Amino acid sequence: MFEAVEGMLAEHAELETRLGLPETHADARLARSLNRRYAELNAIIATWREWRQHSEDAEAARELAADDPSFADEVDAILQQRESAAERLRRLLVPRDPTDDKDAILEVKSGEGGEESALFAGDLLRMYSRYAERRGWKTEILDATESDLGGYKSVTVAVKGTGSPEPGQTPYALLKFEGGVHRVQRVPVTESQGRIHTSAAGVLVMPEAEQVDVEINENDLRIDVFRSSGPGGQSVNTTDSAVRITHLPTGIVVSCQNEKSQLQNKEQAMRILRARMLQAAQDAADAEASDARRSQVRTVDRSERIRTYNYPENRISDHRTGYKSYNLDQVLDGDLQPLLDSCVDTDMAARLAALED
Repeated sequence: MFEAVEGMLAEHAELETRLGLPETHADARLARSLNRRYAELNAIIATWREWRQHSEDAEAARELAADDPSFADEVDAILQQRESAAERLRRLLVPRDPTDDKDAILEVKSGEGGEESALFAGDLLRMYSRYAERRGWKTEILDATESDLGGYKSVTVAVKGTGSPEPGQTPYALLKFEGGVHRVQRVPVTESQGRIHTSAAGVLVMPEAEQVDVEINENDLRIDVFRSSGPGGQSVNTTDSAVRITHLPTGIVVSCQNEKSQLQNKEQAMRILRARMLQAAQDAADAEASDARRSQVRTVDRSERIRTYNYPENRISDHRTGYKSYNLDQVLDGDLQPLLDSCVDTDMAARLAALED
């Protein structure tokens, strides 16, 4: 498996040369694509070199131990370091989802539970926003429909990474595991008897597509404008600024009303449309890869839950990985990484097992 790394050295050197040329950076998209691939190869090659160095050090320590037994303990320590590097290298070499280097678009929708579900959708949005803030990512609300009590019937947010992250550390690579139904158990603010209710909200995660990823013919679009239905007093509901775009060949419909101008709303709607079309194309082209996406249920049914948030016990449980902890308050404040790590580890174990079959 590690022999494949030697074939990557030439590509790595070529990318280094190309990234040093001014003309490469004249094309922002090309530079970004090359930077992502370079970061991916950089992580692999650096780990491979570390593994080789540990192998050489272990051999040298063995030779010394033959003359001086005190070096035997050093051999064991070096071999442990080599195995640790080998495990990291195996993980880096596992074939990844081709969209793992992309930013993400999340759609959070209320489901069963009425106002309580909408309030919980707002809690999920805050959780993701705070998690993104911890990682230095940027968030942007593309469209939102608020409920009467300040929750969200539906909200779409873009999450953008910064710099050149290592493989598996981009917004989509991590947040894609959030797709599915999230169930909450708590006493709603509307409950006068103090009884615990169960409701649910749904999350759909898509890779944000660039224009070069998806080709859209303007003639295939039907664009309608209508009056926004924002909260009273806002200028959004005084003009026909909301935009609804229908992609006629696929029937995909996207609407945006958050911005004050038709042009801004159209641009936001096109971002969401591209993301939905990219995901639809992937699902159609690769049934195996779409297994994970099929778990991102499109209907918010409590029976199809991926995670439960139990407020009375301050407990959070992921039903896919078996992860459970009693720090729900911290998770809702953005401490989401241990949960995501459990999903990443489970996914990686399955990918490694598939390679060994």
